[in-house]
Amino acid sequence: MDISKDQLIEDIKYLISVDGTKTDINPSYLEYFTIEELDEIKTDLQIKKENKKEFAKQYVEELYDKITT
Repeated sequence: MDISKDQLIEDIKYLISVDGTKTDINPSYLEYFTIEELDEIKTDLQIKKENKKEFAKQYVEELYDKITT
């Protein structure tokens, strides 16, 4: 695996933030995870974020349709 543990932690902090800014996480908590576990957490967060984005897009499209019809 080419990505470092520190980079994975930074990526996770970004993914759990609401507005795309970094979020503070207790670093000692994340140190207990292996690189593989952190990578899995990151992947799960990416999927969840994408799903929320798709839901929001559909919701906005429905609202737009209601407003314009």
